[in-house]
Amino acid sequence: MTHDHRPDANYADRDAAIAINTYTTVLKRPQVPHEVFATYWRDVHGPLCSRVPGLAWYVQYHLDREQDAHLWPAQEGIVPFPNYVLDGGVEIGFADAADQAVFNEASTILFSDEQNMFAATVAYALPQGSRTLVDRIADPSPNGNDALDRMHVHFGPGAKNPEAFAAFMASFAETLATDPALLRVRLHLPEAYDNAAPAPPAPDVAHTVPPERERLAVLDLTFATPLTRRRFFASNEFARTIDEQKQRIGHVTAFAVSGMYTYVRDKGLTLAGLRGSRSAQLIERLGAVNQTAEDVRRLMLTGTLD
Repeated sequence: MTHDHRPDANYADRDAAIAINTYTTVLKRPQVPHEVFATYWRDVHGPLCSRVPGLAWYVQYHLDREQDAHLWPAQEGIVPFPNYVLDGGVEIGFADAADQAVFNEASTILFSDEQNMFAATVAYALPQGSRTLVDRIADPSPNGNDALDRMHVHFGPGAKNPEAFAAFMASFAETLATDPALLRVRLHLPEAYDNAAPAPPAPDVAHTVPPERERLAVLDLTFATPLTRRRFFASNEFARTIDEQKQRIGHVTAFAVSGMYTYVRDKGLTLAGLRGSRSAQLIERLGAVNQTAEDVRRLMLTGTLD
């Protein structure tokens, strides 16, 4: 699957309606084969979550453990998070607090499914939402892997000042967004995670983090290609940020995104949310326009044509 992108375009404003957000890290159960995990998450759990009322935004990001060794340049004094392995990240967003309350009330049906595939999930709260600084990618609802070079970079302050860390991450994201090498820059600056109030409350799934991951910042970055990324990291523009990175950041771990799957956008089900990710891909590939008609949509949602 490919996505058009234009260097002179910016679609960032389309994410502004997501007033409240969560960013959840996920780790699969070790006994579940990766392909089974990925398929279940996409085509079983995904459509279930997308139907829980209140949602305005639901996106799965599948992460690749066999990643490019040069995803993020190492800097002296900034070390990887210890023992940090992930299989995915999730955004669940809401238009307002009332919608989030509706979702929370109904979400037991969703959380009871997590134990089938997840060993650990940690939901970081973003009550003021996340921030898309630039988005030059035309497709508002990606459903699959594409030719773009996508990555999520997780940062932590370590022993450094957490307030100064957060302020730097905000300005750092703004700096990155000004460079044409970046097609997409989205920043998550969640509240500090509280192990005493584990979230989400899914049974038989771990929801705690070590001290170094209680405070987290996530940069969602997209380049056109890995070559574009490597050239950007070697640029003078990036080099000018390194001294302050060393002052403010204690930990960094980068994850390659193998697929981005959008199930709910602007409070409405996407085709992936309605039918499942792979079914939606088949419908698109074959140009089965009848499968997108309103009567078919109503039938799939309600079981009736009335």
